[in-house]
Amino acid sequence: MGTDYQQARSALGTRLRALRLEARLTGAQLAATLNWPPSKVSKLEHGRQTATAEDLERWTAATGTERALGELTSRLQGFESHIRSWRRQLANGHGPVQETWNAEVQGAATIRVWEEAVIVGMLQTADYARHMFLRYTHLHGSTRDIDEAVRARMRRQEWLYEPGRRLHAIMWEPALHALICPPSVLAAQLDRLAGLIGMDTVELGIVPLSSSLKLPTANGFWILDDRLAITEDWHAELWLDDDETVGLYATVWNTLRESAVYGADAHRVIARARGALNRT
Repeated sequence: MGTDYQQARSALGTRLRALRLEARLTGAQLAATLNWPPSKVSKLEHGRQTATAEDLERWTAATGTERALGELTSRLQGFESHIRSWRRQLANGHGPVQETWNAEVQGAATIRVWEEAVIVGMLQTADYARHMFLRYTHLHGSTRDIDEAVRARMRRQEWLYEPGRRLHAIMWEPALHALICPPSVLAAQLDRLAGLIGMDTVELGIVPLSSSLKLPTANGFWILDDRLAITEDWHAELWLDDDETVGLYATVWNTLRESAVYGADAHRVIARARGALNRT
């Protein structure tokens, strides 16, 4: 979680504490009124927990400071817009999330992406994508709109065939071996990757396991036109648009790229993974 985010959350907590003191309530009294554990009030006030919109509404009602609700909500939206929890995003399924991505990607001319564990989304086959969505639907207990999500992801790939576009993708070799789908599906996916090498709008690099790394592989991320970095964790997606943070992700990407192989060398790494499947 970035420093800017934490500072904003701490500032919101300071404001909440001021409203409680204005109402002449102790933390324990407010917690009892709201039927919360006292630790929740403390965490919110010290910026150790992110308030929800409902938390803010109840806080202002309990302290008689409803006039401050609009201000508090704006503060929350201002820093939470960067943190898109999967629980909220997937309330209506994976399809709408994919369409949001499609709209953002459509406005980009150049995309850089790093993936360490899975095949880059814009290079996935429909069957591979389907198994990905099945896994995450099960994890999050979200709406099962797999076919809609797959269609949306496949539409995004039309971007690759438009003039003036350029996708610079790097993947760690383990992503080529991860059996999050049946071996036959992964085999077809690897064949597609091999076929993309040499395409004028796609630069595909593979970081072999034998490569020396200047940084840990960590988690995957996307950089759109040097204006937006998107990364994800198990609980949320982070959309980061301040110049310093986007610049940091660009530095990480460029550093990882130094360990990648391209062209015929990348083709050999993919072929090695394909051959390993034939032996299973």
